[in-house]
Amino acid sequence: MSEPSRFDRGHTDDLMSFLAAAPTPYHAVANAGARLEKAGFRQVAETDAWDGTAGGKYVLRGGAIIAWYVPEGAAPHTPFRIVGAHTDSPNLRVKPRPDTGAHGFRQVAVEIYGGPLMNSWLDRDLGLAGRLSLRDGSTRLVDVARPLLRVPQLAIHLDRSVGEGLKLDKQRHLQPIWGLGDDIRDGDLIAFLEQESGLPAGSVTGWDLMTYTVEPPAYLGRDQELMAGPRLDNLLSVHAGTAALAAVAAGGADLPCIPVLAAFDHEETGSQSDTGADGPLLGSVLERSVLARGGSYEDRARALAATVCLSSDMGHAVHPNYAERHDPTHHPRANGGPILKVNVNNRYATDGSGRAVFAAACEKAQVPFQTFVSNNSMPCGTTIGPITAARHGIQTVDIGAAILSMHSARELCGADDPFLLANALVAFLEG
Repeated sequence: MSEPSRFDRGHTDDLMSFLAAAPTPYHAVANAGARLEKAGFRQVAETDAWDGTAGGKYVLRGGAIIAWYVPEGAAPHTPFRIVGAHTDSPNLRVKPRPDTGAHGFRQVAVEIYGGPLMNSWLDRDLGLAGRLSLRDGSTRLVDVARPLLRVPQLAIHLDRSVGEGLKLDKQRHLQPIWGLGDDIRDGDLIAFLEQESGLPAGSVTGWDLMTYTVEPPAYLGRDQELMAGPRLDNLLSVHAGTAALAAVAAGGADLPCIPVLAAFDHEETGSQSDTGADGPLLGSVLERSVLARGGSYEDRARALAATVCLSSDMGHAVHPNYAERHDPTHHPRANGGPILKVNVNNRYATDGSGRAVFAAACEKAQVPFQTFVSNNSMPCGTTIGPITAARHGIQTVDIGAAILSMHSARELCGADDPFLLANALVAFLEG
């Protein structure tokens, strides 16, 4: 084991800052891009011609970012080492006609994005953030980072059966309150956001807005061994991948590969979008990188044939109150290191040779790892891993970190696991 760990608990502190600054996929990729800029990367536009010079580059499209580092002297057929992740999380998203209300309360009409634990959104102070599209064709990020909305739960006195199980109707029970008044007028919410953003009235013609809990991430427990926060699924991986790519680029003169971070949007809804893993973005970037270095179709085929992707997403730590829901011989624990995710029905892309690749990276980084397999009686979730493997024909391995309360408005992980994952990603990206 030749490489010491590069990250420590300070990485987890930085993760908490990243989570707080990234309430939406758009903010997440903007922050990741800014971090890469500080590490010497430069943004390139998809509409421009690309050069084949060495160094770090990245592309932003909506809520997705693809970043890569070309070492000096890299051949056109040099293979890629890819860390894949996703930027989106289940939440409540604002509808096209958001202004609504009843019985003296002003409300915002929302739609359910992905598969959230809906009860976790009740009685929380919520902010509002996202992307505003302006009349002049530009976009503006907006973040009202204070208690603005709330989805109030029905008092127990009005539902004595709630102790037998809370049942929520997605249409009727999850519309948040944001004020008082009977005069509900179309355009009020957007006018408020224009004012918050310092924009002229009537300048916003489109929006992609979502709610989020404003409670900041925090260490938890007697010895602060745990960390609670929003959007761990899957900004923990985006942050780890960004930090790992920057670290590798800082000392990457002799890399045998081209390290890549590919963080996509819309994983929680199937990845089928122009910024999702099932879209053309990654393939386009990889191909253009080969061609910019003077490569051919043959060089592209050779590069992809030797490429490996780690699909990094969250997995389930064994739950102390529901251990029977887990496979009896696979119990990933908090602070036990990253997890290798396996499913023989290809809900995860890992196979035996992929396991060997990940085991070698963890051994090099001196990081322990664990294995996750679903209980045979429970349906298994999936990731961008199988999509990436099938769409691009590249070896893909599903990994991640073990958490509790996945898809809650506020999730829980071991405080050491973020930097253990990042250390493993560094060793992997080094080739």
